[in-house]
Amino acid sequence: MARRSALSIRIVEGRNLPAKDITGSSDPYCIVKIDDEAIIRTATVWKTLSPFWGEEYELQLQPGFHSISIYVMDEDALSRDDIIGKVCITRDMLAEHPKGYSGWMSLSEVDPDEEVQGEIHLRVQVLGSQGSRRLRCSVLEARDLARKDRNGASDPFVRLRYNGKTQESTVVKKSCYPRWNETFEFELAEPAGEKLCVEVWDWDLVGRNDFLGKVVFSIQGLEAAGQEEGWFRLWPDKSKPTEHERRGSLGSLQLQVKLRDETVLPSHCYQPLVQLLCQEVKSGCQDGQVHLVTLLDETTTAECRQEVAISLVKLFLGQGLVKEFLDLLFELELAKPCEPNTLFRSNSLASKSMESFLKVTGMPYLHFVLGPTISRVFDEKKYVELDPGKVEIKDVGCSGLHRVQTEGEVIEQGRQHLQSYLGELLDAIVRSAPACPPLIRAAFRQLFQRVGERFPQHQAIQLVGNMEPAAGRAKETWLSPLLPALQQGTARMRDFITRLVGTEEDGGEEEGEGRPLGPPPAVVKEGLLLVHKTRGKGPLLAAAAGKKLHFCLTGEALGFGKSPSAERIGAIALGDILAAEKVEEKSFGSSHVMQVVYTAPGGQQETAYLQCKCVNELNQWLSALRKVCGNNPRVLRSYHPGVFRGDKWSCCHQRDRTGLGCDRTRHGVTLQDWSDPLDPTVEAQRLFHHLQGLRGTLREKYWELLEPEDAQNGPRGEVSLPSPADAALPEALSRLFAVLGELESCHRRAQPPEPPAPALLQLQT
Repeated sequence: MARRSALSIRIVEGRNLPAKDITGSSDPYCIVKIDDEAIIRTATVWKTLSPFWGEEYELQLQPGFHSISIYVMDEDALSRDDIIGKVCITRDMLAEHPKGYSGWMSLSEVDPDEEVQGEIHLRVQVLGSQGSRRLRCSVLEARDLARKDRNGASDPFVRLRYNGKTQESTVVKKSCYPRWNETFEFELAEPAGEKLCVEVWDWDLVGRNDFLGKVVFSIQGLEAAGQEEGWFRLWPDKSKPTEHERRGSLGSLQLQVKLRDETVLPSHCYQPLVQLLCQEVKSGCQDGQVHLVTLLDETTTAECRQEVAISLVKLFLGQGLVKEFLDLLFELELAKPCEPNTLFRSNSLASKSMESFLKVTGMPYLHFVLGPTISRVFDEKKYVELDPGKVEIKDVGCSGLHRVQTEGEVIEQGRQHLQSYLGELLDAIVRSAPACPPLIRAAFRQLFQRVGERFPQHQAIQLVGNMEPAAGRAKETWLSPLLPALQQGTARMRDFITRLVGTEEDGGEEEGEGRPLGPPPAVVKEGLLLVHKTRGKGPLLAAAAGKKLHFCLTGEALGFGKSPSAERIGAIALGDILAAEKVEEKSFGSSHVMQVVYTAPGGQQETAYLQCKCVNELNQWLSALRKVCGNNPRVLRSYHPGVFRGDKWSCCHQRDRTGLGCDRTRHGVTLQDWSDPLDPTVEAQRLFHHLQGLRGTLREKYWELLEPEDAQNGPRGEVSLPSPADAALPEALSRLFAVLGELESCHRRAQPPEPPAPALLQLQT
């Protein structure tokens, strides 16, 4: 049994953002942090106060995470990026919206005293007898404190307040993972109504000290327990004005966020449900019966249909029945009253399942076909603008020979660039028909056949995205220079679709085109990374320190070489990888460094420090490594986020190079990706959770759909249909209810007992 938290987040757009540049505009992007750790960076939208991103992400998180913060930033080329504002969503807020939150949220000002993070390890005791009792607090250590100084660290010390008295610890210089191991005592007030406040501060030689967070304890709860010890989260200072009071005209963000806390049982528990669904797909449509898939389509709300569709597609992909499932949906959809021009344009289970199927199975193909051209667009960074109202006039030529381009020259230059990109994309698409995954081609052929049977008098292939009538006119007059290219492309796209639905698995292909054109499916992640120099002696460190190498992660090892085509220099077996974690910014002067901890051939533990180019690439590599090494029984539970230099670790100043780490590893935090392997057990759990709430609705919908069919069979005379409560349900529906009941029992048995109430109350204020 596994407990997991899945977070889906879509950053849609912003509006009414303040201008941060002298031009009266901004260049906004977003940073998403989970418990103050940066996970995602969106693209920058240049020169706008109402940016649109439309970026979607799904993450697997530690079940105990606390909050999500989304910072809106203004990118600056010559100085530090400006903070526009932030939105903070706590776990409790998400729990109030089990179906997800969707809407606009106002940005709030970022207060340095609220930008706290990390935890502190404390032991608090009540000593002595009545009349001479003492309160003892042992301050042991802290981890992952906020970085307040320019060197990427802090100089933390602890201040304790109780009953009007204050005591302070020593200052630990240049560390966000300090160890104090100091003990403080106070005379316990009678009655014990006061609270103990433990504050962490960053010491500064010049200026005021920076607040790093605090923990407040109720002494009354401690008296009953006598002693409490553990890691306690640091909280901001809530004595200041609330977030709502500080909101000004900082604009707002449109977000869609959903949290799913899932308990996934062992796979064998879901076998009855999986077998029932597979049997229903294999049996197909039967005259006079209401199919279980029809009931599911009719009872699933529009907001849940996409999630149900992708779970069904992934489940049947894992069972090898996705073609049969889609064919069943095609048949049921075409049995409804419909017109050829409106097929699959509704928000039905069939249209959502086909969309999900193409995303899951076609994403590698899409990346391979379109990726080179899209990379070229970003690499060349050509200025393209055809709208005269938005054209920017720039100087051209070398120093001393500057001249200003005319508007017509800029537009013509942009048209040439754009036409070159469009032509390259069209060529790549048309050539790729034989390389399209066989499963997608088979699904298109099934759809083509079903539509031809339902509408034999109509052309089965509709107009290509309405391009044919659109190719003869331009929506905007300034788009007219592209019309010849669009008109030529329409005929080629129709030919491409005809070949796609007419190409058999291996027949009728031109020589050389039948071979797979994409990268080997075993490759999980690859790219260039810089290897930082350290004192290690492992195979990676000895061969490549200070060099940029091409890394290739497969299902067997992390290999590396000088280039993608060069012979591999060496590799680290997945079974030898113990952790993949981030590195403190101060260690190498960069916030995009990861460390791979592994066991070298000699048996010693080594660490490779690899430089990524941005926060997104960093988290993609970490996610890929954590997924493929997730079942390694030797993975570490703690690690050092710094480096061992001289005679100590830079993070916690420990002198034992092989000692336990000062921070927890984050094996469970990953970004979901299209290349992730299927997990039918998780999809079965999500379908169970959805069906669990539909039992009454499924029964009612069954009788609602059955009555019109009985009415078509003639008058029933004095005989009436049995009521839904006492009627015999069809076998498939009865079996479904029995399976759901058994799964509910399994979940109840798997739930751990409720923990006892804590004796020590930790307050947030």
